Amino acid sequence: MSQAAPTIDRRPGPPPSEARVIPGIELLDARTLRIQRTVMLLATLFPFAGFVIAVVTLWGRGLSAVDAAIFLIFYFFTGLGVTIGFHRLETHGSFKAKRPLRALFAIAGSMSLQGSVISWVAAHRRHHAFSDQAGDPHSPHLEDDDSIKGIFKGLWHAHMGWLFDQEQTSHQRWAPDLVKDPLISKIDRSFAKLSIATFILPAVCGLVITRSWQGMVTAFLWGSLGRIFFLHHVTWSVNSICHYYGNRPFKSKDLSTNNWLLSVLSFGESWHNNHHAFPTSARHGIGKGQVDISARVISWLEKLRLVENVKLPSDKQLAAKRI
Repeated sequence: MSQAAPTIDRRPGPPPSEARVIPGIELLDARTLRIQRTVMLLATLFPFAGFVIAVVTLWGRGLSAVDAAIFLIFYFFTGLGVTIGFHRLETHGSFKAKRPLRALFAIAGSMSLQGSVISWVAAHRRHHAFSDQAGDPHSPHLEDDDSIKGIFKGLWHAHMGWLFDQEQTSHQRWAPDLVKDPLISKIDRSFAKLSIATFILPAVCGLVITRSWQGMVTAFLWGSLGRIFFLHHVTWSVNSICHYYGNRPFKSKDLSTNNWLLSVLSFGESWHNNHHAFPTSARHGIGKGQVDISARVISWLEKLRLVENVKLPSDKQLAAKRI
């Protein structure tokens, strides 16, 4: 059952005379902004075009087992890299991981093509600091317009419009620990190479397995472009849909919601109200029957002693915030 959302001022901020300065925001110069927007446009349109072509190729031939397997393997690998590595480990410190495993998750997350590890973490920490208020890089609630047009404008901004903003989140302000970390900094600097790899590896797998150029092309369409497109929009839906539609079983200082429809595809990230109520929890699906694949994987890794200090909210903490 949906709970009433708390009253939150959705305006961009107080009058100029009272406006607070949002720390850690850098404005791109005109030339850099043009380059950044061009790169973002290609990074969003190219996978979309590939996904459309991939769907068209289904006509008359269907989806092969090889293409389906490559899609799923890379979807899980890169998706869990984001949800476990970028999000729960590096952003919130929900657990500690052995150095090789930490590197693997950071590499996997980078191959999701959602930005470098430090960029992703910095933006997400800023999101939590100003969630659904001025300073949040991707809130759907910063438009002072409750019309249908205003709602869709806000959702569009939260979903992907924010990627084209002139405002950029400072790494030094929001992720100084990662900037100083040699391992993570090295992986962050390797983002361009990992971005190329995420396109090439599925195609190479298709070529090796099928021993045909056609197998290489279809693996590229599904395992590279289609997979990136699908994962992009699942992740972005948490930013947009899960701050607008769903229920709110816990008190939080924003408008985050739980949305069960996205729970499997997002590996548990869509239990978003739970997450904003308990941001350092390694488990987002803390309610009965709430599927959280990421938390399950973390639990397995803990049993294998590959991770430790896994943080979970106590019964007392849950009761204190339950609505």
